[in-house]
Amino acid sequence: MANYNFPPTSRYYGVAIETITAADGEQTPYLARRFLPSSDRFALLREHVVGEGARIDLIAARELGDAEAWWRICDANEAVLPEALLVTGRRLRITLPEGIPGVPPG
Repeated sequence: MANYNFPPTSRYYGVAIETITAADGEQTPYLARRFLPSSDRFALLREHVVGEGARIDLIAARELGDAEAWWRICDANEAVLPEALLVTGRRLRITLPEGIPGVPPG
């Protein structure tokens, strides 16, 4: 069976690998279901207003410094699919990674 090691920067880091066994005994690994975290687990840094023709990877590159971190924007805005966020004028929550507390308002 293959070894699936996702880096800490992956949307699938920490997701369990399950195995299903067919009637003939063949085992097939698969990722367990990943549930979206609650948005209250994210400390807000700022908001980003979606412009016309926006792309989630470009927003992630600009706001988070990493185009591959688009999934963090999805999680912080409780969206499974990035396309759901790309509505012109929508205000996206740009946050710290899940579970990292922000600075209390002062």
